[in-house]
Amino acid sequence: MTNEHPQSKTRSGLAVESAYGLGDMPQGYSPGKPGEYPLTRGIHPEMYRKRLWTMRQYSGFGTAEDTNQRYRFLLDEGNTGLSVALDLPTQLGLDSDNEKSSGEVGKVGVAIDSLADMETIFQGIPLDQISTSFTINSTAAILYAMYVAVGKKQGVSPAQLTGTIQNDILKEYVSRGTWIFPPEPSLRLIVDTVEYGVKNTPRFNTISAAGAHFRDAGATAVQEGGFTLADAIVYVERCLERGLNIEEFAPRLSFYFYTHMDFFEEIAKYRAMRTLWAKLMRERFGAKNERSWLFRFGVVCGGSTLTAQEPENNIVRVTYEALSAVLGGAQTIFTCAYDEALALPTEESALLALRTQQIIAYESGVPDVADPFGGSFYLEDLTGRMEEGMSQIIEDVEERGGMVECIQRGVVQKWIAESAFRWQKAVDAEEQTIVGVNKYVREEPPAQEIFTVNAALEERQKKQLNNLKKERDASQVEQSLRHLEDAAGGDENLMESISEAVEAYATIGEITDVLRGVFGEFQEPVAF
Repeated sequence: MTNEHPQSKTRSGLAVESAYGLGDMPQGYSPGKPGEYPLTRGIHPEMYRKRLWTMRQYSGFGTAEDTNQRYRFLLDEGNTGLSVALDLPTQLGLDSDNEKSSGEVGKVGVAIDSLADMETIFQGIPLDQISTSFTINSTAAILYAMYVAVGKKQGVSPAQLTGTIQNDILKEYVSRGTWIFPPEPSLRLIVDTVEYGVKNTPRFNTISAAGAHFRDAGATAVQEGGFTLADAIVYVERCLERGLNIEEFAPRLSFYFYTHMDFFEEIAKYRAMRTLWAKLMRERFGAKNERSWLFRFGVVCGGSTLTAQEPENNIVRVTYEALSAVLGGAQTIFTCAYDEALALPTEESALLALRTQQIIAYESGVPDVADPFGGSFYLEDLTGRMEEGMSQIIEDVEERGGMVECIQRGVVQKWIAESAFRWQKAVDAEEQTIVGVNKYVREEPPAQEIFTVNAALEERQKKQLNNLKKERDASQVEQSLRHLEDAAGGDENLMESISEAVEAYATIGEITDVLRGVFGEFQEPVAF
């Protein structure tokens, strides 16, 4: 059996010495103070002493009624924010009664066909008192309009809403595949949401550039940071081209990542990105307001690091990942349940995942000091090398025409595929240990009780959708969709037209079909 000793390199391939000292620090180097440019040590001077991170659980399944019940349970148990998981049809702009949706309705998230579903999800949950995150991209503008509409129906003004839509389409073309439209009209929709948000929802994040899916597709931590910041650069440039003021939209930009198992590398990853983003915003884009430099990010602890083998081991993995996310200065943390490698989490496993965060927050003492590892010879060296590596990736991307060009040519996809291959090869050769998978493996895995979604929910959702179509004002829906088609054919901001259709109870599929008819569909590169 190989790998009897600790690694001599990080999971990103950065060399690791057996010990570090003062001589390993660059001459004159100082990591500075938390809350001071370039913000390496945190975006606030006291970090969590004044306010803890937002605790969320990525949750949603079945119908809107099922999800509302789960959200009420989590909020009662101390969740301080909600994170909406959406089923694949919703992510792809398909209604539940579309033949392509068969077998997928409500499976990996909640089914949302119309504003009626969104109203049910948040029934009894006051939107002026809760922050909500939506992991949604291609149809982000539509879900955003629905959330604003629900707020209005509750008597909550758009200006009071807090939360985030992921709305990062570029990484979808690379790592997840839930795209609909080609890059240019997709970028137009993103800028439309940012522009609308500046004017109407100033406390709501209208984009969260997401490295998480690069990472789970096989990217290294350095690549995750470099590609994510390269995406964010594109979004900033497009907003500036629209004529938006950087000091108005930059403070609402946010980021989203997976925290993996290399403890110190993950902490250094966040410190490096925070430093690099502050420098980009101040030095490249000329932002003057300190709030425009802030690298605000949320993380998921789990993802592809969770194993179906010996799933209880995932409790330990998630705990260490959550701890490194706190030490890295995250603003929002999602902790995966230990059984998510098998199925949707049960109430019991979701509660344990939440309790993991609460124990770190209230019992460990870790949040009492801002950046407690700051000044560590090893961590500062690693942070600097990761920043350098991420900067080189951004430079490589831009030398090849920028992120959009690299995606359309399949360049980024190729780089990530190569990294994923190297990682899997190392695991197969036992050069990288995964406990319970390629080392210390039990002959017969224990039986695991898993959560299952009732197979009857798809028919129930389709029946509700059919009733909605009968009860709504068909002429109002038709008129709103015509307005949307006309607007999409021009160059005006589409959020008002999308909102009109949403409030008429047009379905997500109907709205998407109109946009698809104008914009067309993205065609994946055949070869790298």
